[in-house]
Amino acid sequence: MPKFILNCAVTGAIHTPTMAPYLPIKPADIAAQAIEAAQAGASTVHVHARDPENGMPTGNTDIMGDIVSAIHAKCDVVICITTGGGINMTVDERIAAVPLFEPELASCNLGSMNFALFPVLDKITEWKHDWEPEYLEMSKDFIFRNTFADLERIMKVFKKTGTKPEFEAYDIGHLHNAHHFYDKGEIENPFYVQFVTGILGGIASTIPHLVHMKQTGETLFGKNFMFSTIGAGKHEFPLAATSILLGGGARVGLEDNLWLSAGKMASSNAQLVEKMVRIAAELGFEPASPDETREMLKLKGREKVNM
Repeated sequence: MPKFILNCAVTGAIHTPTMAPYLPIKPADIAAQAIEAAQAGASTVHVHARDPENGMPTGNTDIMGDIVSAIHAKCDVVICITTGGGINMTVDERIAAVPLFEPELASCNLGSMNFALFPVLDKITEWKHDWEPEYLEMSKDFIFRNTFADLERIMKVFKKTGTKPEFEAYDIGHLHNAHHFYDKGEIENPFYVQFVTGILGGIASTIPHLVHMKQTGETLFGKNFMFSTIGAGKHEFPLAATSILLGGGARVGLEDNLWLSAGKMASSNAQLVEKMVRIAAELGFEPASPDETREMLKLKGREKVNM
């Protein structure tokens, strides 16, 4: 069957502990869920760190090191370290893990934007931790910073460590931002991007928007263009399935979506991966293995990371 890259985003920085009891917070739990996701069929795992005491997103590189070293020791999945971090982090904190651990793959957000999480406050009245409502309320006046100067700095770090950027585009303009660097020869082929849909402040999770993103990417980057798609919340599986049919990859995981089906919360990342594998099989596709993914993306190899 044709292969696609299946990415699992394990914990992220959007959902808070009150929202789901299954969201992994401690380093050992994040690593264990990443390993289980890989065993279920994930080609890559996208990793954020959390404060193990209260679940707050953190840029602490010791915690990130505990997570990625545990994953690396137990399986051969491609590890993608975030540089998106959380809304409580500076750009320096967000990128600090890349030169330390030299991953094969790391995310790179392509533009500044409003990134709003505050609507969740209307749905929950009691919180496990005081930081949660404060964190969500803060997003009402938050600009997710990714200036051209920031991008230049981040990509220099990636080049030095041999890390492949997994670009994240939240809207059409972000693809044009990337083309500015691509046209100057500062991005190596293949150009690989996640379309992030459904975040308030970015493009919506609709099939016409996804098709428009794909067509724009093909126009800008030609035959060297590779993409995957994130549909936030209830849009995760419909957008992922559409993305596969359009020739791209898919991302699932508790970072993006807490629900296995209507009214049924996912109890693990592996459950979400297993469901995506089943849907893909029905459509005639199967996830690429980690080594196939390395070949598709021209990654440097797991033996060249520092984990």
